[in-house]
Amino acid sequence: MDETLNILIVDDDEIDRMAVRRALIKSGINVVITEAATCAEALTLLRTELFDCTFVDYGLPDQNGLELVRSACLLDLKHPLVVLTGQGDERIAVELMQAGATDYLPKSQISPETLAQILRNAIRIERAEREAIETSKQIRQYNELLLQQNHDLEQQRAQIEIQNLQREDFIAHLTHDLRTPLVAANLMFKLFAQEAFCPLSAEMHEAISAMNRSNQNLLELVNTLLEVNRYESGNKSLTLTKCNMWEIMHAVVEELQPLAQYKSIDLAAISGIPDPQSLKILGDCLEIRRAISNLVGNALKFTEAGKVELKLDFCPATTDETATMNGWVSIDIQDTGLGMSEQEQTTIFQRFRTGTHRQAGSGLGLHLVARIVTAHSGTITVTSQPGQGSLFKILLPIHHS
Repeated sequence: MDETLNILIVDDDEIDRMAVRRALIKSGINVVITEAATCAEALTLLRTELFDCTFVDYGLPDQNGLELVRSACLLDLKHPLVVLTGQGDERIAVELMQAGATDYLPKSQISPETLAQILRNAIRIERAEREAIETSKQIRQYNELLLQQNHDLEQQRAQIEIQNLQREDFIAHLTHDLRTPLVAANLMFKLFAQEAFCPLSAEMHEAISAMNRSNQNLLELVNTLLEVNRYESGNKSLTLTKCNMWEIMHAVVEELQPLAQYKSIDLAAISGIPDPQSLKILGDCLEIRRAISNLVGNALKFTEAGKVELKLDFCPATTDETATMNGWVSIDIQDTGLGMSEQEQTTIFQRFRTGTHRQAGSGLGLHLVARIVTAHSGTITVTSQPGQGSLFKILLPIHHS
């Protein structure tokens, strides 16, 4: 040991103390020695000073070594106690160890070597026990911290669930309350356009038509918000049937053709295989049509000239997928519109993400499309460059009859 150890020797016999002192000095260990002749004197020193080890004579004038060990342990000492006995009684040794002594040694065996060995072992054991106690304390504190953190997280989770339920309930009531007057206004616009109440001038017809378009846009936004909330809350029910993708694509093209013609944009659906009628998926046909219609509508909105093309194709399964599926139905919606930056592409499907273009909407449409595709176990990606148009690709698991 390179460190200097503070040692207390408790013995009423000056010659015995001298023997222990000389043996310690000759052991080669750096020591500072304090001596006491009685149990009371020793307890006073133990209360006021710090020692690395105490050597105690078993036979003291006021109390024996066993009583001193017991009294010392009540002081919650942090160093080892070694008892020096004049006889080799094993019963006494057992009592000493049970009382809290670290070790014992007959005085007849005192030598520099034995004292050095006992001192090293006693300090090593005591420090190992101290480290074990400290480690156990740290583990206990860490476990208590983890329990508290788990409790806090559980409370936060419960609070988040309550907030989510409140949000879902708010959105559900909001959309319901908004849809009712919008639908009623839509019916009134139709009655005005049909001149059910009175004849209208051309200017009034044009004004009513503009108001009706605004009302339709708002109604569409409310319906989209309602559908997004249903998907996110897990309350959306899908009616799964065999969907003919070729027929759905043509229905969307037919529905949006007037808008394409109004903007002088070519809108068409093409097939990459000879028999496009064979490509079917298992899904909710109305939801799939909603997704494709949304993508085509966006493409027409952000395309000022050129074309919007829908392409239906078959995409084989990869080697890793062949065990679970037979391939993919691929739907490409490509336009020659404004395009978008790489940064915009990374957030395009996020909820309430809005673009920088003046015609950008609420940021719910593409998020709903992504939700629909995901609910059908499919994927959707976008490839685009500013000024060179965009390509949206949907992959849906193919269904064989």
